[in-house]
Amino acid sequence: MKVLIADALDSVAVERLRAAGHEPIVRTGLQGIPLTEALAGVEALLVRGATKVTAAVLQGAPSLRLVVRVGTGLDTIDVAAASERKVRVVNTPAANAVSVAELVFGLLIAFERHVAAAASELRGGAWEKTRHMGRELAEKRIGLVGFGRIGREVATRAHAFGMVTSWCDPFVLQTPSGFQWARRSSLEEILPQSDYLSLHLPLNDQTRGVIGASELAVMKPGAVIVNCARGGLVEEGALLKALQSGALRSCPTSSRPRIWAPRRSRPRHAPRWKRSRS
Repeated sequence: MKVLIADALDSVAVERLRAAGHEPIVRTGLQGIPLTEALAGVEALLVRGATKVTAAVLQGAPSLRLVVRVGTGLDTIDVAAASERKVRVVNTPAANAVSVAELVFGLLIAFERHVAAAASELRGGAWEKTRHMGRELAEKRIGLVGFGRIGREVATRAHAFGMVTSWCDPFVLQTPSGFQWARRSSLEEILPQSDYLSLHLPLNDQTRGVIGASELAVMKPGAVIVNCARGGLVEEGALLKALQSGALRSCPTSSRPRIWAPRRSRPRHAPRWKRSRS
């Protein structure tokens, strides 16, 4: 099987595909027409978060039978168009759960301990330890919005740090085994109580803008949002105002800000994720 690898992938994974009898072709950085041209005669496409698999790309790739998202989110793939063309779309939801969870705490520790600022000063020859007194995570409250694989990995690490953990997820109807110490709650309850709010949702029409101006307004003063999921989960104009006013201390994120991009509206009758109680 010819497999086009359109985003950077570890060389070990490429060799495993080759050892399994497939023909991996590595061509990264392609979008639109160049991507369609590269898919000529290709049966499987491997992507991460950068490559956009649009309806036009799918239409121009008649030999394509499988699209694999190396990771979790499918928001860069037109799943409906793929289904119409009988192209199977799959992801690897467990592949990056630990990596994302570790990144959440890497960002939190770097922020609360002023790691970047202190390192920058040190490179300039200064060492003013008292200027960078940090805050402990122990006994702070963390609210997890989304309690799938990644959310649970974050919860496990929060528990190890001695944090008080709450979570909400309308698709998780019972507390998972082994997580009885984490409080099942609702978004409305979590927002005013949490020192840290960590987002772990897919991006779709129901979750886009789940944290908007009204949610930010009821958050605990000086709270921190950590977004290692998708930028579109937060209404960035409202986020910017909350940060500028000081209502929110910070928003460490792994998503590129898109404040200039228009917000896509939800379907009129689509359920609003944030109104669902878990």
